[in-house]
Amino acid sequence: MAWSSPQNDPFADPLDAVLAEIALNLQLPPGLHAKAVERSEAVRKYIERPGSPLFGRVSYFYPQGSMRIDATISTRGTDDEYDIDIVAEIFGGDLRPEALLDDLYAALADYPVQRVVRQTRCVTLYYADGMHLDVTPARRTAAKDKESVIAHAKGGADAEPGIYVPMNAYAFGQWYTDRTPTEETFAKAMNERLYAQDGMVFAEAESDDVPAQTPLIIKSVTTVALQLLKRHRNILYADATGRIPPSILLSCHAGHAAVPGMRLAEMLIRQARWTARAIDDAARLGRLLSVANPEHAGELFTDRWPESQSQQQAYAAALHKLANGLEALRTADVQLEDLQQWMRVQFGERVVTRSIQKFNERLGRQVKAVEHGYTRNGGLWTPSTPKLAGLTSGAASLLAPVAARAHTNMGERRFR
Repeated sequence: MAWSSPQNDPFADPLDAVLAEIALNLQLPPGLHAKAVERSEAVRKYIERPGSPLFGRVSYFYPQGSMRIDATISTRGTDDEYDIDIVAEIFGGDLRPEALLDDLYAALADYPVQRVVRQTRCVTLYYADGMHLDVTPARRTAAKDKESVIAHAKGGADAEPGIYVPMNAYAFGQWYTDRTPTEETFAKAMNERLYAQDGMVFAEAESDDVPAQTPLIIKSVTTVALQLLKRHRNILYADATGRIPPSILLSCHAGHAAVPGMRLAEMLIRQARWTARAIDDAARLGRLLSVANPEHAGELFTDRWPESQSQQQAYAAALHKLANGLEALRTADVQLEDLQQWMRVQFGERVVTRSIQKFNERLGRQVKAVEHGYTRNGGLWTPSTPKLAGLTSGAASLLAPVAARAHTNMGERRFR
């Protein structure tokens, strides 16, 4: 069931508008989504081809993680790479965990991509255009909601015996979807702009199975805030070599924090606080954060992160800092050009620069067409005449940021 609220216009508040522009630049574009669907289907057929070690042994093939809940964004600190996660449910053959991964790797070893890599829990296909497709082999353990186990096993003759890890990505995806219903006003406003960026006219279309993401690629404020939080994490750990806070942990907390009808900035603050406070609570008890799949208690989303108190507390501090900054921006008298530098630190130079450019272009068109602009407190401003001369200094600084501050050696003082 869809939720509709007039408050969900992502462009009705300047901070929400900038965050929405950043989120649009992080989305898997409609064209790339279609390519991801095509590639996942091609991989499935290749795995099941005659002569493959898995011929006749794949019972189900479905998206998991970000692809399942429409929260895929560019990876780590880069802007043009996307991870697509697929589960291949396999039966029969050697029952050892390492054999399951070995069979999948053998089935994909000659697949025509740049690289095929056997990981500890999946096999990764690296495409020339930057897309990564992770295929995780699973064995069904119960009929309920595809309850399964996945293999955890390092490759090589000297590797220790592998183990099976409980998993129910399918049920979790349904749980998240149920808690984050489509917010019609928000979804329509965001999708119209997303399709326009891709040179397409927003229109109704049939849904796809992997996942049902057309025409509404963007569905809820909760998921867009989750994408922004994941981007913040990617930038924060862009140079890290070890494990980072897992996306599934953030997705689980986003599902728990979901409240349809909230503003984008408010929801981003709520999600950041949710995870930070969960870490704080665990730390006070001298424990590491432990978060289980709400639909399958045996599956721990935190089984490989955090590894220490210092590791989890550093992330909690970064989340509190993000939330504090957003709260200050919502209430303080802040120039848009000052906002840009803070945003670049949180979400990355390139994506913020592109987003600010789009924001300025949109604002310029609105002013030129005598449409609405933004007041300093985030409300809508509608000029009575097609000129800016009568604006207050507060409104002028937002509607015409190029004139709001003195020129410096940083270049034009436009919001960029």
